[in-house]
Amino acid sequence: MNLAELKENWNEILDELERNNRIAWLAYFDARLVSIDNNVLRLSFVDAEKLAGAHNYSAVRKPELKAALESAISQVLGISLAIIVE
Repeated sequence: MNLAELKENWNEILDELERNNRIAWLAYFDARLVSIDNNVLRLSFVDAEKLAGAHNYSAVRKPELKAALESAISQVLGISLAIIVE
């Protein structure tokens, strides 16, 4: 899996996440996919923080929400990725 392939499927992953855990979806819907290396996906929220009136959900990005995103990726793509937030 490369970053371009993941980006092509990102909306489907977010749809799966929203169906299963709306709080996790709110925490990750504005993530920017930075890189994939050794089954580790790096996400950034820098762009979202630059926008006027941007929502800052950093306080709710808890391990259980990260696990929900990892599960949605696994369900949609059939792969296991660990998530790191920058």
